[in-house]
Amino acid sequence: MLGIDVLEADGFREIVGKRIGLLSHPAGVNRQGVSTLDVLRRAKNVKLVALFGPEHGFYGNTPASQNITDAIDKKTGLPVYSLYGKNNRPTKEQLKNIDALVIDLQDIGVRSYTFAVCMKYAMEACFENNVEVIVLDRPNPLGGLKVDGPMLDKALFSGVGQFQVPYVHGLTIGELARMAAGTPGALNIPEPVRAKGRLTVIPMRGWRRSMRWPETGLRFVPTSQYIRDFPACVGYAMTGLGCQIGGFKHGIGSQYPFRGLSYAGRPVDELLRALTALKLPGLGFRKVALAYSNGAPAGVGIYVDVTDWDDWRPTELSFELMRLACVFDAKTPAKNPFAAAKPADQDMFNKHTGSMAFWAALKRDGARVDLAGFQRAWRRDAQAFQQAGRKFWLYN
Repeated sequence: MLGIDVLEADGFREIVGKRIGLLSHPAGVNRQGVSTLDVLRRAKNVKLVALFGPEHGFYGNTPASQNITDAIDKKTGLPVYSLYGKNNRPTKEQLKNIDALVIDLQDIGVRSYTFAVCMKYAMEACFENNVEVIVLDRPNPLGGLKVDGPMLDKALFSGVGQFQVPYVHGLTIGELARMAAGTPGALNIPEPVRAKGRLTVIPMRGWRRSMRWPETGLRFVPTSQYIRDFPACVGYAMTGLGCQIGGFKHGIGSQYPFRGLSYAGRPVDELLRALTALKLPGLGFRKVALAYSNGAPAGVGIYVDVTDWDDWRPTELSFELMRLACVFDAKTPAKNPFAAAKPADQDMFNKHTGSMAFWAALKRDGARVDLAGFQRAWRRDAQAFQQAGRKFWLYN
């Protein structure tokens, strides 16, 4: 049972008699697939007064990174305030008639996905304006046991990272909210305000940390244009960073987002040999081809399989792709793509990756970067984070 299911099963007791704002998106549904908006609209003694939308909008029909304006919802007549445009936090005016903000956002377990950032910004605004925050918890599709990749340098906090967690963090969105509310300095507001902030998390029932999305029995609702299913969630964690700068691209055409790989100017057989030679634990690589309706080849690339979930280290492939890009590009006039990157691309790369030290090493000599050394340090930090963060766990 998802947080919204538990809220309904308990008679909506946490929100009865309150004026409610709802921050959600199309993946905010109950276990039958009914939108949280519709569930709250039919709840007795609950007054829904405003809607708030994250990146892609409340109805998920806006492309990534595109600013969204406020609007009136045609379905309900309620105002829909955008938190991805002019404002990234609810304003005092938008919150003045709200007693509690209900947040129902499906995260994918990866630090640079923007929905958790949106939640944190909303928490800060609500705490400052004496509005309760109620987070309806949802599964981490990657489960609650995997932690991997670099921690986020605090100097790199941005709209794609607001939590000092490993790139794959192993927490549910409700647990992230508990960590933000319960950690001094985690929220960008005065400490007395944070300490007095009111957070309620409605936990799921029946979810265990070992569960990946398929084990939940729930239908996966796309969370964004390229995160259409569970395989894409897995892919985002392991190729998203590696396809930002350099010749590697994810997907083959519009298919296999984050699971397919190609490299401009490099034969697919050469890529297959190079990737297979890495001998990465838990991963396998195979060629896949797309075809036009007449059977002519439309694209060929490499598909990344997770062959052993326990051995798989989610971010390892992305960093190997960065190193390989430097090896491949050293044979062309482009040379090191990280040294040649524009300042804006460097800035965004660092905000996603989280480690200034790694960028410096890539620029210096990406083909011979001490990847094993960085990964050992990141694993130590990730394991220490997981141990310290257990106090925020809702599920054992």
